[in-house]
Amino acid sequence: MGADNQQERLKTEGWITGFVDGEGCFSVSIFKNPSMSSGWQVFPEFVVTQGERSLEALQILKDFFGCGRIYVNRRHDNHREDLYRYCVRSLEELRTKIVPFFQRNRLRTSKAREFERFVQVLDLIEAGKHLTDEGLAEIERIIQHMNFRSRSSESSETVRRAPHRGEDTVRASGRPEEAGRKSRPPAQAGQ
Repeated sequence: MGADNQQERLKTEGWITGFVDGEGCFSVSIFKNPSMSSGWQVFPEFVVTQGERSLEALQILKDFFGCGRIYVNRRHDNHREDLYRYCVRSLEELRTKIVPFFQRNRLRTSKAREFERFVQVLDLIEAGKHLTDEGLAEIERIIQHMNFRSRSSESSETVRRAPHRGEDTVRASGRPEEAGRKSRPPAQAGQ
């Protein structure tokens, strides 16, 4: 590889790392799935979401990594722009393309810790631990610490009114100790 090509690759890798630091997400979900031996499916994915005007940035990611898909989320609210999601869900592609890239090109924000936890979950899946109750419990513990921003959790509250129970606050982080506690009056929730 010539010096010019190597310099261009380094610029691109730096841009991708910075872009994902700001706009990306390493997430893991657990779904009930009766076809799985444990009855549950662990679903890791790497996602970057952008509005339609920035769709080209997602295409750059897809072309660079050579994997994943771009999905559209049609907006039916007061926003004029649809959202697009670049997603990599294949365990093989996560392991062979996404993880090695971010191990070589370190993330610099709190997303670095999220990535480390994401890799821990992939390791557990690869070892077959997701097929046991103990392994699922360990994965759930790791998930509880992903995407949690204690500083801004107040703004992520969702207030529900249950007819006979008053108001409950459920935090978007999904941390179990937060669910079900009494919230402030509705006018102050999320402020």
